[in-house]
This record gives sequence, structure tokens and C-alpha cells, in this order.
Amino acid sequence: MLFHACADAASSPSRSVQRPARTYDSPVAARSPAVEDYLETIYELEESGIPPMRARLVERLHVSAPTVSETVARLEREGLLELDDQRLLRLTERGRTAATGVMRRHRLAERLLVDLLHVPWHQVHEEAHRLEHAISETLVPYLVRALGDPGSCPHGNPIPGSANTVDIAAQTPLAEIALGTSAVVRRIDEVLEAQPPVMRMLEATGLMPGGGVEVVSADEGGLTVRSDGQQHRLTPAVAAKIYCSD
Repeated sequence: MLFHACADAASSPSRSVQRPARTYDSPVAARSPAVEDYLETIYELEESGIPPMRARLVERLHVSAPTVSETVARLEREGLLELDDQRLLRLTERGRTAATGVMRRHRLAERLLVDLLHVPWHQVHEEAHRLEHAISETLVPYLVRALGDPGSCPHGNPIPGSANTVDIAAQTPLAEIALGTSAVVRRIDEVLEAQPPVMRMLEATGLMPGGGVEVVSADEGGLTVRSDGQQHRLTPAVAAKIYCSD
């Protein structure tokens, strides 16, 4: 009789048991990838010293101006950002917490791809952008443990929340280094990370964090530098976003 009762319960649509989908207790699920992209981009602009305005979001995210205006208004309503008197975008405390979390996951994902999966250095930015939206806060401590709590991503940019803090204050753009001076590449700006051809060139020429570089000559058209024993030509825009120190 017990067998028949169980069979009847399983076959009856009105008495079927709905099993809840597995979820994680994480703020990742609370925001769409598009919202996270906006918050992350504002964080990147601030980090690069670029005034965060809607026009920059149009350029970075490759979306229309009306779409940006609509999404910015939504983020304002949700208390994630504000517009100041100069119409610049300012993350609220809540928005900054969310943006920092996205950036932390992104840069940890880059480390995972390079250090453990051995994905080529120039490819990991785009791959990590896909992964960052899928990594929950539950998973982050396991990533940190597996990676040894790195202080920076493979491109030298600080990982928020790491115990191994990286000081970038003393770093100088390669474009501002005096002729004949040798330095060590420390960091590649996110602006260049989003340009695959540039990243391939930097990897091929050894202009990566930890690599040595010497400024050979400079003119209005750019810089000639020596790295890996060879000379290479860099545009002013690229040289301005490679940061070095002694």
C-alpha cells in the first residue's frame, strides 16, 4: 500500500513536489551583467584618472547614448550612482562596494586563467570579463586560497581586497620617462587591456609587468623603446598607459 501511495503522489500533477533551484547567497545574482559592466567601467575610469561621464561609457561599452542615459538613470534610482554638479558619474557607497566586488572577481579570474590554466597573457582580459559575472562571492575565498591571495592581476593592476596590497603611486607613465632611462614595466592600464592587438604586441615585445624597458628616442609621433634586446615603436596613447618604476 505504501508503494502505491508513493507512486500515486509522484504521478499526480496536483501533488508533485517542486524542488527549488540551487542558489548561492551572493550579491552576484542580484545584478545583471549589464549593470555590473556599468559599475566596473566607472571604477576603471576613476582608476585611470579619466572623468567618468556618460560619453566615456558610450565609448567603452560600445552602446548608444540613449541606452547609456537610460541605464544611468536606472542606476541612480537604485542608489548605485549619482550625478554631481558637473554631470560626472559618482559611485555611491553602495555602488562602490558593488563595483569593487566586480573588479575583484575580474582580476582574480585573470590570475586563474594565467597562473593555473596558462591562457596566453594577451587573451585573459576578455575571458575574465565573461567569468566575472558567473563567480559568486561564495567562490571568491576559494579562488584567493588557490591563487595565494595575489596583490595584482597579470597586468599589474591591484586586486581590491587583497592582503598583499600593491602601491601604484610611485609608478610613472612610460611616455614621461626621460630619454636614455631604463625602467621596469609594472602595470598595463585597463584601457590597453581592452585592445587585443595592442596586448598581443606588448606580449610579443616583452613589455609586460616585470620586463625591462629603455627609452631610446621620442618625438610627436611616439616613442622608440628597447625591450628584450630589440627596439620597438609605441604610439603616444599606448606609451601613456604603460606604467613603470625603477
